[in-house]
Amino acid sequence: MSTATIEFDFDGTVAIVTGACGALGSATVSQFRAAGATVCAVDVVEPEDDDALLEPDAGTHFYQADLTEESAVEGVIADILEDHGRIDHLLNVAGTWRGGSPIEETETDEVDLLLEVNLKTAMLASKHALPALREQEGAIVSVSARSGLEGGAGDGPYRITKAGIRILTETLAEENRGEVRANCVMPSVIDTPMNREMMADADHDTWVDPEDIAEVMAFLCSEGASVTSGGSIPVYGEA
Repeated sequence: MSTATIEFDFDGTVAIVTGACGALGSATVSQFRAAGATVCAVDVVEPEDDDALLEPDAGTHFYQADLTEESAVEGVIADILEDHGRIDHLLNVAGTWRGGSPIEETETDEVDLLLEVNLKTAMLASKHALPALREQEGAIVSVSARSGLEGGAGDGPYRITKAGIRILTETLAEENRGEVRANCVMPSVIDTPMNREMMADADHDTWVDPEDIAEVMAFLCSEGASVTSGGSIPVYGEA
């Protein structure tokens, strides 16, 4: 259970959270709302869906979009700017996991899915949000993974896409130096309902809470991290 007590002040800012209906996405929405930001929660899944964990409040505005489609990304960014006039923070949380097969047995459809959801969504959202982020000297924080630091048996495509997030982050930081900061977090196993279901026999006490990851993401968007860009921040909990 998270015991975080750090407070952030994002009053007057606008944050976009992708993958907002998932465990980490919804925790990120709550973190930024608690700090006073207007949050634009984006997901292909609607909050009313049975598996959605997002609970919108008066300061949370939901936008449905398939972020693997560039026209949809361009459209939702335009809608957010029309509705709120600015973008200060982009939190690229949208992602999924697939694994269990060696490369020689991995289906092409599985590779395509991971590339689209884990990497392409972050690249497209960053691409289209950058002009507005530059106006506010804003920040991008994306979600990589501890497992993206090295190869491993059985979930190679997932690891590859999460390694790609690190390279995307470093590239964004270099290309936008002095204008927009870009960092990523690298969680270990996240304590989510889906992970508990898939790994019922694991030691859940060693997993990291979504709320703790969201707090690190908020720090990376705060003035406290104003000189930090291009970083890949470990968020391992006790794992």
